[in-house]
This record gives sequence, C-alpha cells and structure tokens, in this order.
Amino acid sequence: MAIQTVGIVGAGTMGNGIAQACAVSGINVVMVDISEAAVQKGVATVSGSLDRLIKKEKITAADKEKALSLIKTSTSYDDLKGAQLVIEAATENYELKVKILKQLDALLDADVLVATNTSSISITKLGAVTQRADKFIGMHFFNPVPMMALVEIIRGLQTSDATHDAIKALSEKLGKSPITVKNAPGFVVNRILVPMINEAFQVLSEGTASAEDIDAGMKLGCNQPIGPLALADMIGLDVCLAVMEVYLEEFGDSKYRPSYLLREMVAAGRLGRKTGQGVYTY
Repeated sequence: MAIQTVGIVGAGTMGNGIAQACAVSGINVVMVDISEAAVQKGVATVSGSLDRLIKKEKITAADKEKALSLIKTSTSYDDLKGAQLVIEAATENYELKVKILKQLDALLDADVLVATNTSSISITKLGAVTQRADKFIGMHFFNPVPMMALVEIIRGLQTSDATHDAIKALSEKLGKSPITVKNAPGFVVNRILVPMINEAFQVLSEGTASAEDIDAGMKLGCNQPIGPLALADMIGLDVCLAVMEVYLEEFGDSKYRPSYLLREMVAAGRLGRKTGQGVYTY
C-alpha cells in the first residue's frame, strides 16, 4: 500500500519532528492536537528547524515553502480520515495512548495502518485494545527526528508482514535507516543504553572516578558523542530511573536494579537539565 498522507496525533517535539521528516520527503501530513495554539506551535517549530537547514545550505527557501505547504493542521480527528497511516505521538502515558487509539480505531477505515511512537510501552498490549491489531505497529523515532537516522520498527505479536513492510518502506522513503525489533521492554536501543547509564551512576557512587572522568572515558575510549552521565542529565534522571524500574519489574533480573545514587538524586529533585541540576549544574 502506498502511503501518500500521514496523520500525526500530537504536535509536540516528536510529532512535529515526524511531520517535518514526512513533508520534506514529499508526503502529505495532517497534524492534530488538542488546541489551535498547540498545532501552530508545532508548525512554528518545523519552520524554525527548516530555517536552520537553509542556513546550513542543506535545503533552499523553496524547499521550505513546499514542505510547509504539505503540512495541514487540525484540532479534529475527523481530518485524519484521508490518511493511509496515522502515527500516535502523544505523551508517554499508557492510559492516554489507549484513549487515543480507541478513538482512532472507531473513526478510521479498516485498511488504515496505525502506529505508535512509544519508546517503552508494549506494542502487543496497545494493539490489543484496537480492532486492527494486525495493522498496528511501533515506529520509535529518535529525537531530534529530522537529524536522527534510526527508526526502530517494533512488531507486536499480531502485526502482519504487510504492515511491517509498508512501514519499513515509508521509513526508507523518509531517508531513515530502520531496524526491525520484536516487542520487548526497551526494544533494542534503550534496552542497552539505559542500563549503561545506570552502570555509570554505580561507578560514580563507588568513587571509582569523577563524573567528568567517567564521561571523558566513554567519549574518548568508546567514541560516544556525549558521556553517559551528561546524557542522563539531558534525558532526565527521573526518566532513567522509571525505565530501569520497568526493566526490573518486567524481566525480574537484578542486573536491572537502579543505582541507589540515581534514586537519591531523583528524590532530591536533581533531575538534570530541566531542573538546572543533575549530575552537573546548568
């Protein structure tokens, strides 16, 4: 099935980033959010991002205008009816996603594909609340969407081959490099990344090295663009802790036990960049 129009529920960071990636690739977009202010803010973010690409001479002013012309905005789910694929990109909250997916399921034609941009919630579990579980899939984009090449395509137990193949083809059309992943907590990237961050906190708590030296070691020795502790500050220490707690509960393996220092810092409200202090002070 050729996907010519993509509906996106959510005009926030991930939603508008996906909208930009689609529009730049010549795909029509319908971006929906709860208020006109929210969708206009999303479009303004896309416009600013495209301006930066113009300055870097990656695109022309004409390219920007063409991309923006392909993005339609709305506050009504009814305007999603013409899409061949609708991507849910709302806040990472299970109850909210279920509410949205049930609304979409009742509204959309039976042949429309539905994807979720979740980074942690079970695709099989979300798909089961719809009447189109075979046409439901995970598309985990990475932030910032226009810059990051990876898309994790997550198959639920019920996801059909045809759905997977259509989403893989779309991802490649967007200029992304997709990888296919079975449904499991953390999928692939976060399953490996967050425990590494947790281990960095463990090393820090043991006094093995300073935060600066831990980050420098991973940057210089493993060619990482940012150290794990600085990355934790960017992600949010509360988010890192929540992810580790999910892994511990889901897998029942003590290797996913959150670092006590990580717990302490979250309890103290030192959550990273968003609070001005985490491992480092901002």
